Amino acid sequence: MSSRSRYTSPLHAGARFVAQRGVLKPVIWRLASVTVLGRERLAGVKGPFVVVSNHSSHLDAPLIIGALPRRLSRYLAAGAAADYFFDVRWRRGLTSLFFNAFPVDRTGLRGRKGLATSLLDDGVPLLLFPEGTRSRTGELGTFKPGAAALCLSRDVPCLPVAIVGASEAMPYGRNWPLRGRKPVWLMFGDPLHAEDDETVAEFSDRIAKEVRGLIDQTTTVIEQLA
Repeated sequence: MSSRSRYTSPLHAGARFVAQRGVLKPVIWRLASVTVLGRERLAGVKGPFVVVSNHSSHLDAPLIIGALPRRLSRYLAAGAAADYFFDVRWRRGLTSLFFNAFPVDRTGLRGRKGLATSLLDDGVPLLLFPEGTRSRTGELGTFKPGAAALCLSRDVPCLPVAIVGASEAMPYGRNWPLRGRKPVWLMFGDPLHAEDDETVAEFSDRIAKEVRGLIDQTTTVIEQLA
């Protein structure tokens, strides 16, 4: 099996289903109190797409994968920092098993030249964190344009996601969530499509604005329920 074919392998997808739904999701949902909003906005999504989210915790990827409908997460491939998650064999193996991960450079999408576009061409949806690394403060950082560029180059939608509370549940620098089942909220936004005359920079800015708006919406919901 070629290195790329594993991303579309039904055998790998079956093993990943057991790992994600039998191990990863039950553990995360037991350690944190997770609320998911906006799943109805995903009803018409099909084919390859790019999920983007704010990034402040190692919980983010497991939360998104666990919250997505199975039909959308089955072959989802998460971009993971090449210099950390792919530097040693055991970590590379676990990251591949649980997240169908592919390596990305923290400064862009150069981890393996052309791999992200090739995966989209193969029908594999991607999960990317355009900030490039976790926020140390929990605040939304600047989005790099790689995710927007992929959407434009392959004419695929962007699925924006906001995560609120993950940095409090598992702050930067920790390898395990804090005790007490801290509340974590996810909100899915409506799929975004690049407009005909929209540049990569403009689309990237619009994606960032949408994620920021979803964070604000989620915060409002939390305040209303308090």
